[in-house]
Amino acid sequence: MHETAIIFLEFGAVLLGLGVLGALALRGGISPIPLYLIAGLAFGTGGVLPLATSEEFISVGAELGVVLLLLTLGLEYNADELVTSLKSNARAGIVDLVLNAAPGAACALLLGWGPVAAVAMAGVTYATSSGITAKVLSDLGWIGNRETPTVLSLLVFEDLTMAIYLPVLTTMLAGLSLLSGAISVGIALLTVSVVLIVALRFGRFIEAFVSSPNSEVLLLKVVGLALLVAGLAQQLQVSAAVGAFLVGIALSGELAEDAQALLAPLRDLFAAVFFVFFGFQTDPAKILPVAGLAALLALISMITKLLTGMYAAKQAGIAKAGQARAGIALIPRGEFNIVIAGLAVGAGVHPDLGALAAAYVLILAAFGPLAAKLVQPLITSIANRAA
Repeated sequence: MHETAIIFLEFGAVLLGLGVLGALALRGGISPIPLYLIAGLAFGTGGVLPLATSEEFISVGAELGVVLLLLTLGLEYNADELVTSLKSNARAGIVDLVLNAAPGAACALLLGWGPVAAVAMAGVTYATSSGITAKVLSDLGWIGNRETPTVLSLLVFEDLTMAIYLPVLTTMLAGLSLLSGAISVGIALLTVSVVLIVALRFGRFIEAFVSSPNSEVLLLKVVGLALLVAGLAQQLQVSAAVGAFLVGIALSGELAEDAQALLAPLRDLFAAVFFVFFGFQTDPAKILPVAGLAALLALISMITKLLTGMYAAKQAGIAKAGQARAGIALIPRGEFNIVIAGLAVGAGVHPDLGALAAAYVLILAAFGPLAAKLVQPLITSIANRAA
């Protein structure tokens, strides 16, 4: 059979299956994300029926899903709000770094994997999944809540930290000189600074360029600009998600509202593809031997993220219910964590690191959305009591 026909058949089956799972999730009143992840496990590496032919095609769709999730999240806020939030939450960002990088680093050192593995595992346990958190905030209607800017500022702080961390990790894995690492970090910081300054100073010119009375033209311009900036950011050792987010905040007002309405179906489609592809990359057979350790590490990380979110929200003067929501929203791990583990495994740091990271991320990627849904009634009760 022709390869293109196989891709269509496999990708069509994946989308149709995701639609059925989404309908089941709606009927059960839960987030569809855990079901998407399980589907990925079933049809990915080592699964019941691996879909090898369309995997590369689906991986591109997954990357696009993350970009669109962060683009639409950026459209909710403007550049002034972002800068103000980053300044006011800088201390919380440092608390986030210390509390959540420590468990991964300590785990690697206790297992005797060495300092390079410790640096890699610190990144695995530190970064919250921007994509999954964005989906949780949207699904549960938390976007307009008072604590959401605090959560977003922590996510941006983490992504900016990753802009420094990833070049340093890459340098350590490759055994390069200190000078090479410093140059990579400098380029990453310069890229983020330039994009942020353009968003702050020249946002109105970007809006004038993108604006169009025709919805088709507007959609093409917004998505094209987001992908262009995301690709440039990725090329310069910065997260593509950060680039897309900054494009979103550069647009505001009625233009941002129109863009959100147009992007919503496209975002939901490719976000689902991202979650199923995440499951594709995980071999179930390798997870079982490290499942206990991964569960323990995940439990510790849930506690540290809850403490982080509650601390940040409290500093912003938000009530207890909002503090709880902020902490829960930060629990999921996802795209960044797997990328970091993949870099370490590819460099031959330790054979068990990849399996541990995969099991750990899978637990938190699945449990994070479920926790948010299950704890929502309790949070509402806390808010009513406070009122």
